[in-house]
Amino acid sequence: MKRLLILIVVMAIGWVGSATANTLQDIRVWPSPDKFRLVFDLKEQPTFSYFSLTNGDRLVIDFAQTKLTANLASVIIKSDIAKKLRVSKAPKKGTLRLVIDLKRATTPRIFPLPATGPYGNRLVVDLPKHQVPIAASQPKASKKPTKTAATMRGLNRDIIISIDAGHGGEDPGSIGASGRYEKNITLDISKMLAKKINSTKGLKAVLTRTSDYYIGVNRRSEIARKAKSDLLLSIHADAFTSSQPSGASVLLLSTRRANTEIGRILENHEKHSDLLGGVGKIIDSTENEKYLARTIIDMSMDKRMDESFTIARGILKKLGRVTKLHKKEPAFASLAVLKSADFPSLLVETGFVSNPREEKLLYNTKHRKKLVNAIFAGIEQYFKKNPPDGTLYANYRPQTHRVVSGDSLSMLAQRYKISISTLKKHNAMRSNQLMIGQVLKIPQG
Repeated sequence: MKRLLILIVVMAIGWVGSATANTLQDIRVWPSPDKFRLVFDLKEQPTFSYFSLTNGDRLVIDFAQTKLTANLASVIIKSDIAKKLRVSKAPKKGTLRLVIDLKRATTPRIFPLPATGPYGNRLVVDLPKHQVPIAASQPKASKKPTKTAATMRGLNRDIIISIDAGHGGEDPGSIGASGRYEKNITLDISKMLAKKINSTKGLKAVLTRTSDYYIGVNRRSEIARKAKSDLLLSIHADAFTSSQPSGASVLLLSTRRANTEIGRILENHEKHSDLLGGVGKIIDSTENEKYLARTIIDMSMDKRMDESFTIARGILKKLGRVTKLHKKEPAFASLAVLKSADFPSLLVETGFVSNPREEKLLYNTKHRKKLVNAIFAGIEQYFKKNPPDGTLYANYRPQTHRVVSGDSLSMLAQRYKISISTLKKHNAMRSNQLMIGQVLKIPQG
């Protein structure tokens, strides 16, 4: 009888435990320009349902057989779409009901994510921000002709460089030897590089993300395209299974498999990160993927890849003067962020966070400045030699040019957009011969 009573008590305890089998352990928020994201960290995979209410817009989420251990008071919501997160009376025992009070109606996107990387089971709630209706966004008709962005683009315009800080938000990227996240390194370096570019006449930087939130890889190239970019530069920090590898590298798009083992690991890591950061490919429209599929086979891709290779080589040469190089030549990998045919794209690995010494360097302000100056010098050097038509750089001519190996009169005339006869006359030259070290005067337009 005593054994039977103990068995009943044990079974009762087990039944009570199974009634609240799951636990909501933490709640995190990730604001971004196009949505407000809430992430619920749970012990087990969530069983949930949700619905929206009007007349005081609210989103109600019911977690079945779940208890709350997270501190709601510590969740600070600063958003123009969400006001407050609170607990409400549950419809039945064992259910946890959470209510998100909204400032206006929205169509939520809610999906679970399995345990992966540094995170356990999660439920992700995205609250998209409303777009301005097309009718409301159209300006009133005017009889006076206006200069559009398209017409202004050809009038001494700036060269647009999109800087993509890798990872962000739910996606920490590689995790360093001391537990630091790659996403923080990439954002800081990207902001420093953007500041230097924007302080240079004729150049303009566009950041794909400006703070700690996640953007899908296809969305990153879309941002660069909308900005009419002349270059997309994605900033990352590498990692490996051991702490030995070190050094910076530059990666380009490969239409085949990556040509190095580390490149193959990086490809898999990027796919993993896309799931980790919010399954952007699953949730977002697939129209962009169709566009990429079309452009990847476009003949212009060959030209962009040649341009990317030249820029990458220049950046590596400059980086080699301030840090160790992991690869002295550009490497290749099939990365989605680089799959654009309308502008050159490349990915800069600033170092290995899995290497303790290099991780420490990447968090050193002086070292970061050196990296930024080197990357900038490589970019500036390329565009001075190969300025896009209609840019300020294309119309700029230096006062003098010192002849180096490989220079010719025809090449210099083409570079500075003058005739060979004008160049010869300006320098009182009787022959077409040039001498290395010779200083030529360049006539100004």
